[in-house]
Amino acid sequence: MMLGLLLARAGIGVVVLEKHRDFLRDFRGDTIHPSTLQIMHELGLLERFLALPHNEVREIAGYVGGARVPLADFTRLPTQCRFLVLMPQWDFLNFLAAEARRYAGFELLLQAEAADLVLGAGEIQGVVATTAAGRLEVHAELTIGADGRHSTVRKRAGLAVDEYGAPIDVLWFRLPRRAGQAAATAGYVGAGQILVMLDRDSYWQCGFVIAKGSYARLRAEGLPAFRERIGALAPITAETVQELADWDALKLLTVQVDRLRQWCRPGLLCIGDAAHAMSPIGGVGINLAIQDAVATGNLLTRALRAGRPALAQLRQVQRRRELPTRITQRFQIEIQNRVIARVLAGAGAAGGALPWPLRLLQRYPRLRGIPARLLGLGFRPEHVRREQRDAAASTAAGAGSAGHTP
Repeated sequence: MMLGLLLARAGIGVVVLEKHRDFLRDFRGDTIHPSTLQIMHELGLLERFLALPHNEVREIAGYVGGARVPLADFTRLPTQCRFLVLMPQWDFLNFLAAEARRYAGFELLLQAEAADLVLGAGEIQGVVATTAAGRLEVHAELTIGADGRHSTVRKRAGLAVDEYGAPIDVLWFRLPRRAGQAAATAGYVGAGQILVMLDRDSYWQCGFVIAKGSYARLRAEGLPAFRERIGALAPITAETVQELADWDALKLLTVQVDRLRQWCRPGLLCIGDAAHAMSPIGGVGINLAIQDAVATGNLLTRALRAGRPALAQLRQVQRRRELPTRITQRFQIEIQNRVIARVLAGAGAAGGALPWPLRLLQRYPRLRGIPARLLGLGFRPEHVRREQRDAAASTAAGAGSAGHTP
């Protein structure tokens, strides 16, 4: 959606396919990091965007064995917004779609699921979609695969993917937030247990980290035992967790970390989770996808104006974005394997001394800017090029354009 907006602003015709009838899905994390907010600022959209209902998180802390440990201080970042935003992803997508519709070359097709690719002359020339009205074939100078970690597009393109594994899964659920409860997005770590709680005004969005493949065993222990676990780990939930009435209220996220060896073929480019599925650690998946979109817009806009980008031009996107993706995934894998897996195995954190990095963060507030930078900005944050920032002035709605890019 972000890439569609960027290309439409530049006068390039775009068709975005969305397989559902709307965006009202449980997208889980729904975190929008300072790097993405900076892009919204550069596009001149930040003020309108922040007028939507949202929560602002300026500091992230954890509770380790009952002790509060500050982890990241976003107020130390050199950005327009020195905070992280929590917003339902459907609101974010609806906002981007509304902005993109201001340009005549943009089209959003709902209930249109990409099912196959259009092939010809050794190139990918578009997609075949299933829609409420039947089969739809969309031809394009460039097809962008942005259909997530179970991408149909990358499968149909035959792109090889490397799997890096993950020792964890996550159970997501909601708990009511009582009036008067302090608003604090935080993580809770105890013996063999990790819980993340995101403040969403009227409720807590909770992620309970479990060992890979242990969900069936957890269910066999029974829902009362699960509720007791959560209440003991995070006392703030002791009463409200009783409102979890059945297992249908919990959603299992099967964690995977993978990356395509090649992100493109002639006529096709994959970005976001379709190119590199991220761990939920840090909630950075959305924001890396946004960075991919901005890099793609920066690198390919001129080529798309001229027609079909060459394969060498498509490869520029992978060269630009692969290193920050690799580094981020490596950090996530190290945290999964060396920290989280040990805690879940009962080897970390419950009543002993804090690990020395956490003790340093407690003692020296300035150091909290380091994890804030890693989490909030990441590696090689992208910026919208000046020509894109000024595109709205020269590409008013009604200008029209040639070609389509689904």
